[in-house]
Amino acid sequence: MEKRAIATVRRAVREAARRFQLFPPGETVVVGVSGGPDSLCLLDVLQDLAPEFRIALHVAHLHHGLRGAEADADAAFVAEIARQRGLPCTIQREDVGALAAREGLSLEEAARQARYTFLAEVAARLGSHTIAVAHQADDQVETVLMHLLRGSGLAGLRGMRPRMPLTEYHGLLRRPPEGLWLVRPLLGVWRQEIEAYLQAKGLTPRLDRSNLDLTFFRNRLRHEVLPLLERLNPRLRETWWRMAEALAADYEFLEQTLHQVWSTVTAVEAPDRIVFDLARWRGLPLSLRRMALREAAFRLAHRLRDLRFDHVEEAIRMAEEGMTGGMLTWPEDLRVAVAYGNLIVAREGAVWPDPDLPLLTAPFSLHPGETLWPDGQWAVIWEEISTWDAAQQPGDPWTLYVDAERAGAHLAFRARRPGDRFHPAGMSGPVRLKTFLINQKIPQVWRDRWPLLVNERDEILWVAGVRPAASIRPGSDSRRVWRIAIRRAIRGSRD
Repeated sequence: MEKRAIATVRRAVREAARRFQLFPPGETVVVGVSGGPDSLCLLDVLQDLAPEFRIALHVAHLHHGLRGAEADADAAFVAEIARQRGLPCTIQREDVGALAAREGLSLEEAARQARYTFLAEVAARLGSHTIAVAHQADDQVETVLMHLLRGSGLAGLRGMRPRMPLTEYHGLLRRPPEGLWLVRPLLGVWRQEIEAYLQAKGLTPRLDRSNLDLTFFRNRLRHEVLPLLERLNPRLRETWWRMAEALAADYEFLEQTLHQVWSTVTAVEAPDRIVFDLARWRGLPLSLRRMALREAAFRLAHRLRDLRFDHVEEAIRMAEEGMTGGMLTWPEDLRVAVAYGNLIVAREGAVWPDPDLPLLTAPFSLHPGETLWPDGQWAVIWEEISTWDAAQQPGDPWTLYVDAERAGAHLAFRARRPGDRFHPAGMSGPVRLKTFLINQKIPQVWRDRWPLLVNERDEILWVAGVRPAASIRPGSDSRRVWRIAIRRAIRGSRD
């Protein structure tokens, strides 16, 4: 019986290592050891299999600054276990209570963030690329239930992954270096199998009494909710574990599909912004549209913990409507905006150079004919039209029809100035330009560069692409009408 218990765990770890390529030969693996049953089992089985895997081990333990003398004894226990086994060991202390208060986190979340940040920093200091932690099959079921209760999608219902880049781990205190992998060799081993393994090996772990504290969410799931559900389905844990396995494979397929189409729907990818081609993004299935937005947010903010389903759905609705100038605020200081032909996810304060948006780099005067935009990317065509028919004018927002006798003799484009006022067509009187731009949902980062057509009296005749002034619109009595259009510059055009 004892040999069977040991063989069961070893077989599961060997299978996980082979299937998920957990341990590159020659690697130093940082093993997170709390001193509890799961981590003691993990350390023991990895040390037994280390020659077979051709790996070295480094023990790491974070003292959370909680539980007083018990936590001190845990740290001493881990240090002694490492000494007895001849393994190098790093022990560090973190005031998790102070961290939770400072960051507005629960103790559970603060401890988790501190622990994984510590493990990442130990690995980086050692030149290791692999961190092993002791999550097991019962933990997986609890995680799936926790995500289910919080309303997760596939990404949460697949549970924890056997191997994942640490840069994708949500909620570290400091962004870890690239190339670090978090592995979970015991994810296919049940708690009772771990207990049988420890008994067979004669190992006595430390017991953390905080695991019985029902004020912690996971503990309530473990000790109250799951036993209640198991009355309805005695095989619930096995069923949900298999469900997580199946959903993980489905999600992996979706991820691979997104990566295949990413370059075809992405117009710009920079450290402060990701710009999607709106038409191509709309052509994706809904699941990939959602994933693309979440992926963009993760690449910019490096975490998704506070990005909820309703955030993504609101962005999808805005993008489907295609209202230029629409903008949403997301967690982690992110903004989502619709520009002409583009869907943009950007950091707060990012400048969004949009290939389809003629923002100003400098003021400039116009002359009849063609005037090149200061950046050379756009041109303004100013011409008089021979006939005027309001019913035939196109709906292009970047084309303006002007009563020539009301506009003024000298026209120019400039950016806004403090105190600007504007009388938009369709409104009873002038308004503050700032208020008008906000009401039109022009993103803040664009407002200082938005092109305004003015005359020699510095009257705003047109908020380009948005609305003309009421005073210049041609009517049935207009004798001369100008057409002013902003267009992409044709190579070879001259001012």
